[in-house]
Amino acid sequence: MKRARVNYRQVAVALATPLLALFLAIGVSAGRSAPAAPKLLLKNTTLDTKAGTLTLPVFKGRTASGGAAWYIVTESSSKADAEKRGVNWSPKLRNALGTKAVQRVRLAGGEVVFAGTVNFKPKSLVVPGTQGFPPKEVAPGSVGDARYSPLVTTGNGIVLNASQFANATGRGDNVVSLDTKARRATLEVLTGFTEGTPVFYLRTDASVDVVSALEGSNLAKNLNAAPGLGSNAASSARSAIIPIVNGVRGKANPRRQGLQSAVLGEGSPLNIQQSLPGSAEYSPLWDVTPAVWTTRAIARGQRRRLTSAAQVTAAVRAHRITSAGKSKANSSLAGLKAIGFVSNCPIVAIG
Repeated sequence: MKRARVNYRQVAVALATPLLALFLAIGVSAGRSAPAAPKLLLKNTTLDTKAGTLTLPVFKGRTASGGAAWYIVTESSSKADAEKRGVNWSPKLRNALGTKAVQRVRLAGGEVVFAGTVNFKPKSLVVPGTQGFPPKEVAPGSVGDARYSPLVTTGNGIVLNASQFANATGRGDNVVSLDTKARRATLEVLTGFTEGTPVFYLRTDASVDVVSALEGSNLAKNLNAAPGLGSNAASSARSAIIPIVNGVRGKANPRRQGLQSAVLGEGSPLNIQQSLPGSAEYSPLWDVTPAVWTTRAIARGQRRRLTSAAQVTAAVRAHRITSAGKSKANSSLAGLKAIGFVSNCPIVAIG
């Protein structure tokens, strides 16, 4: 059994809990509608907000050695193909063609044969630091080989986001169940915000060990070859995610947010994403762009929960938030700097 890692599953609906409590406290008068359920973005999926899980279709492929490899498909760079498959459209993924971020696959007997795959045998480990984050020690629980990337193409110009989550070596840390006969799997989800709206997302792969260990995702170093570091331009394959490092703590605090809080076991980090599916700007390849509340802002009691890139940008311009990253500055975020990591996190539901 794998060693302890950060467990967000029980709090994947941290956003919905306060609303539900209020709903129950005031009662429901005749004719008053209940809060709308989140909008599902992928075809044939079921979101369990209480358990913090998504059940979705899975596909059986083959590793280069001939073993079974189970995978999901969440995005396509082609709009027509995305509509046919019932997945998110992400035209930016095509910008990664020709880089190590996209592995070339082939079809044989109706199955995808992957050049690269994942070893699910390692034991995951996260040892919190004094403030939770950064952690003292980490070890990913699933490690991609030298050819692995979740982005694949058969050479037809279309890029799919097809993360592997199980094979003969085991299953990923975020896999709750796999029904190979029904071709369905249940995976854990996290909650965050985009444009002020709550979102639910999978976390399937990351290009660096600390993110992979914290999120329980596959270590896929090749993802960092995707172009667009510090950029949300049309030529980029990425879109920013803004984790707040030192947000307000306290499990029941309505302003709670941040990596320190999450690693200390208080709940989801409630990260802020820059783009939503349906937009040409959307990409599941999140360019990690961490932000830190300044000492002055903390002393003045100005920390609060941020829910949009616009709010982050305003806080940067007001000198309340500064960069934790030291890589390229993102002009669309008032110069907030990327850190140089990629996290593959498909958004699966909104609201």
